[in-house]
Amino acid sequence: MTEKNKRAMKLSRPNKNFGFLQRTIREYLRTIQEWLTSTPERALEQANQAALKIKMIEDDHFSGKKISSDTNLHSESVMACLLADLEKYLNTVRLRFAEFKMSRSVLGNLDSTQLAKLGLIDEILNRYASKPEIAMTSISDSELSKTESKPIENQPKISEETYPLNSSVAANKNGVLPRSIGITVNRLKAELNPNYEQEVITQFRRSSYNTKLAIKFVLLLILIPLLTQKISKQFFITPIVEKIRTPEQSRIFLNSEMREEALRELDTYEEELRFASLIKQAPQLSQEAIEKRVQQKATEIAEEFWRKSNNAIANVFADFLALIAFSLLLITSKKEITVLKSFMDEIAYGLSDSAKAFLIILFTDIFVGYHSSHGWEILLEGLANHLGIAANRGAIFLFIATFPVILDTVFKYWIFRYLSRISPSAVATLKNMNE
Repeated sequence: MTEKNKRAMKLSRPNKNFGFLQRTIREYLRTIQEWLTSTPERALEQANQAALKIKMIEDDHFSGKKISSDTNLHSESVMACLLADLEKYLNTVRLRFAEFKMSRSVLGNLDSTQLAKLGLIDEILNRYASKPEIAMTSISDSELSKTESKPIENQPKISEETYPLNSSVAANKNGVLPRSIGITVNRLKAELNPNYEQEVITQFRRSSYNTKLAIKFVLLLILIPLLTQKISKQFFITPIVEKIRTPEQSRIFLNSEMREEALRELDTYEEELRFASLIKQAPQLSQEAIEKRVQQKATEIAEEFWRKSNNAIANVFADFLALIAFSLLLITSKKEITVLKSFMDEIAYGLSDSAKAFLIILFTDIFVGYHSSHGWEILLEGLANHLGIAANRGAIFLFIATFPVILDTVFKYWIFRYLSRISPSAVATLKNMNE
């Protein structure tokens, strides 16, 4: 092959790669356009299916009437499950119906079938517009009517029916008589109540349901972003990146640290070859043989770092999708967040003062303690390598010099402002342990 033909082939490679990139982008744009075009009808169908499921629950369990716990047709556990299903389907109806209204301009005139679906959706939304029955299971029925008209920040975190009273929580409420006397009197009144046993069973079922729901939500918060990151990276993002970034045209190293690491690895390999040849642990190699092996090793190192660069780029997009999945989960799980917050409050208030002080010292020493800077440095360098960014030592040291200090100030303010009021003995124990 002549030198002219070789030059022509090299010049034609970028054109071929550019044409392939254009076709790939065109295919993805066409797929996105088709998805956007079908969005109104798809959203309307999903909202209609969720409305039909609500209608089915009404027909099967409430004789076609509105889903309500006032009917006393089912036990506490069954009603909790039915109300949870109702809220899930109602959230789907509202979300998909809002999506339909936003993308309505893409769809043409509505036919009779679509109008019937809209009628059913409007009927369900109007029936449950005030949401009187979808109560947060961590809030008692007596408090629900009080919290309906209040903003979120003014609502009580834990109801006295759902969780036992803790003297440390109410320590800031002063009265003529000690608080413990009132608690004892109320407990005796409750125990003398003929329905006390049934109330205890109901309370236990509600607490058990809240605990299961909180643990399930924590697992979802961990598993859904993790699975989103892994699946999207493995099956979607990595193949696209490898098609676009060809080894011939793309950069092998994303940053200078990758280049230095590759050069150190190549130099170490060459020195090992020469050392083994000198001490007779390997066959005597000529200079040409050593250069050939070094050249093969350089090709292997280049392929390895090309894959590392592709992996870092794929990590950026996969992490972004995982963050979106995590945010959507938080947005659509207001009930679960309230239950989880109450569950965590119950655990925190149930700990002894020594345990509270121990956990506070443990977390503060890990994140803002004297040796925490080494941990922050490792975390930031690992994050930079994960995203394919060169670890800037100056930026890392600046972060370590500011963020742990701010975090330490927040911890101290929280201890002074809230913990000293909620549990003064825990603050005293904390001071003694620090001394």
